[in-house]
Amino acid sequence: MTTQPTASSAAPFDIADPSLARAGVQRIQWAAREMPVIAQIRERFAKEQPLKGVRVAACLHVTSETANLMLALKEGGAEVRLTASNPLSTQDEVAAALAVEYGIPTFAVKGESTETYFQHLEAAIEHRPQITMDDGADLVARLHRERRDLLDSVVGGTEETTTGVIRLRALAKAGQLAYPIVAVNEANTKHFFDNRYGTGQSTLDGIIRATNILLAGKTLVVAGYGWCGKGVAMRARGMGAKVVVTEVQPLRALEASMDGFQVMPIAEAAPAGDIFVTVTGDVNVLDAPAFETMRSGSIMANSGHFDAEINLKALDEMSEGRRELRPYVEEYTLPDGRKLVVLAEGRLVNLGAAEGHPASVMDMSFANQALCAEYIVNEHANLAPDVYDVPREIDDDIARLKLAAMGVQIDTLTEEQERYLNSWELGTA
Repeated sequence: MTTQPTASSAAPFDIADPSLARAGVQRIQWAAREMPVIAQIRERFAKEQPLKGVRVAACLHVTSETANLMLALKEGGAEVRLTASNPLSTQDEVAAALAVEYGIPTFAVKGESTETYFQHLEAAIEHRPQITMDDGADLVARLHRERRDLLDSVVGGTEETTTGVIRLRALAKAGQLAYPIVAVNEANTKHFFDNRYGTGQSTLDGIIRATNILLAGKTLVVAGYGWCGKGVAMRARGMGAKVVVTEVQPLRALEASMDGFQVMPIAEAAPAGDIFVTVTGDVNVLDAPAFETMRSGSIMANSGHFDAEINLKALDEMSEGRRELRPYVEEYTLPDGRKLVVLAEGRLVNLGAAEGHPASVMDMSFANQALCAEYIVNEHANLAPDVYDVPREIDDDIARLKLAAMGVQIDTLTEEQERYLNSWELGTA
C-alpha cells in the first residue's frame, strides 16, 4: 500500500505528567511478562516489517497492555498515534512512557473532560490514518461524520468491543461504511477469554476497589448475559454472591437459567438487588422505573463500553442531592430519603476504578489487533466496505501461540481421521 507524508500535530503528545515516564516503563514491562503471544508477534514484526510506513491511528484504553500492542506495531514499521477511548481509563504513567520513552505520539489524560477527549480524538485523526484501531467506534464515527475528506486514504480498520461492532454493523447496514473493518471482538480468542474471564474478574475488581464491600451474601444483578455478562455472573457466584440475570434475548435468558442463575425482568430485580452491573452495550438499561424501587444503599456499576447504560440524567433529576463518598463512589439522595450509589461516573468500572483486564487475556485480544492490521495491509484491495470476522487462520494461530506459551500440548488428527472428517461416504459400518 502507498503512504503519504504524516500531517504534523501542534504538539507531539498531550499527557498528564512527562516525569511519570519511568514508572510507566516499569508498568509496561510488568504487563509484558504476561503477554507472550504479543511478544512473539513483536519479534516477528521487527524482522519482517509488515507495517512499514503505514499510518495507524488507535483510539484505545491507554493501559500497560495497550502499550505492548503499540510497541509491536511500531516494531513492525507502523507510524502509530494513540488516543484514549475513555476519559477514565488512562494510566497516566503509561501515557507518559509511550510519549517520552518510546516516541509514540499519545493523547490521553486520566479524568479528561469530554471536550479534551474529542480534541484528542481529532489529534489522532490529524495523523491521516490508513488503518484505524477502535475501542467503541468513536474514531470511525468521527471520521465518517466530520472528516470525510480523509476517508479515501483509509484502507481498513479493527474494532475491539461489542458496542463498537454494533455501531459499525449499523453503519454498514445503512450503506455508509466507507472502508472494511475487522471485528476483533468477534474472534473466539477474544470474546471467549477477554470478555468472559477478563471482564468477569476486572469488573468485580473495580467494584471491590471502589467500595471495599464483601460480595458474599449480596444479591448481584447482572443486566445482559452475553460473554461479558457470563463472566461477571460466573465470578460473582464464585465469590459467594446470589446472582440474578436480566435479559431481553430469550436464548441468552434460557442459557442463564440453565446455568443455574435466577432470571427475571429488571422491574422485579430492582427491589431485590444490592449491586447492579450493566453489560449490554445498550442505552438506559437502568432507568427511572428501576431507581424508584431500588433499596437504599444499592450500588450501580457499568462494564459496557459507553456511560449510557445507567441513565444518570434521570437519576440526577430525581435526586435532591449528590455527594462523593470516596474516589469513584457517588451517592444520590432521593426525595424519600433512599440513597443510591453509582461507581466510576457510570463509565467502565473495571478501568475507571481498577486497572482493566489482566494482561494475560489482553495478550490474545491485542494479538488479534496486530495480526488483523497485517491482514488488512495484505488484503485490503480484496475487501469491500463491510464488517468482517477475524479470519479463522488468525484465530487458530493465536490459540496455538498461547498454548505453546502456557506449555500445553494437544493432539493432532491422524490421516485416517482427516479422511473420515472430509468424506461423506463413511458412516455406519
